[in-house]
Amino acid sequence: MRFSQVHIEAFGRALPEEVVTSDELEERLLPLYEKLRVSVGRLELMSGITERRFWPVGTRPSEVAARAGRDAIERSGIDPDEIGVLIHGAVCRDFLEPATASVVHGALGLSERCAAFDLSNACLGVANGMVQVATMIEAGVIRAGLVVAGEDGRPLVEETIRHLLADDSAGRDELKRAYASLTIGSGAAAVLLTHADLAQTSRRLVASASLAATEHVGLCQGDRAEGREGPLMNTDSEALLKAGNALAVRTFADFLEATGWTRDTIEAVVTHQVGAAHKRLLFESLELDTTKDHPTVGFLGNVGSVSLPVSYALAEESGALRVGQRTALLGIGSGLHCAMLALQ
Repeated sequence: MRFSQVHIEAFGRALPEEVVTSDELEERLLPLYEKLRVSVGRLELMSGITERRFWPVGTRPSEVAARAGRDAIERSGIDPDEIGVLIHGAVCRDFLEPATASVVHGALGLSERCAAFDLSNACLGVANGMVQVATMIEAGVIRAGLVVAGEDGRPLVEETIRHLLADDSAGRDELKRAYASLTIGSGAAAVLLTHADLAQTSRRLVASASLAATEHVGLCQGDRAEGREGPLMNTDSEALLKAGNALAVRTFADFLEATGWTRDTIEAVVTHQVGAAHKRLLFESLELDTTKDHPTVGFLGNVGSVSLPVSYALAEESGALRVGQRTALLGIGSGLHCAMLALQ
């Protein structure tokens, strides 16, 4: 899909202050590690993640999503009354009903004419939300839209550690399938998109491409069950890595066709941050130069739907992204789904 009238006016973000290292998590798993003869440091070695961040206990996704949304609005200078739709695209939500977007809508004081709803698609919620808003802008339905996400990884990490320590039969296989859960972090992000007539920046959304491979839906599944304090996730990391990258290769071919770009004319790449091995294989599979990458996974962990937009925001704030630069946003989410967006 190509866009001619859509600008990305601002990225907003909010990050927790509490830092939790991979070694700290593994120290808590020492009884299991000693039984299995596993040494502390394996998690960082496998994932490349030194640390991640957690919100204070009791923080609701809507609270931090609203904080990021407010940041995006303030950075843009756009009148909030121009916003015609608000989408909350996180994995985490305040409750099953009503939509977490409704809470954020109220917190931001948006117009009664601004629609609000949740969009759930694992780690691709924000990317999918951006395409939905862009499509509405391109069609002339709205003039501006806001996508927000608040992710809280603490409950998943805490429940994973509790479950592993409580299961006397847990072995290396159970630990291996739980490692992906221990990489999860917390954060919030927001993306404000506008029609070209409203835009005050030159950052344009050029095109998007997406594909699905739902035959792999069982490779990563998470849920909250009765009697648990938090959710649990079961991940076949190796199979997910291979299937996800195979899907990315097919999606990237569509992406290049939609944009008219080539591998050489792409000047910057920002990906959904999962781990070092994922990034390495993705760049090898797509034949992209790793020097164009802007990684955050080492100090933020996997922040779900927030990972892609917050990585872009941090790269931009650091001065690493230039005006006019062709930038590819690449995301893969369990399901499996792949979404790629082109910014210039």
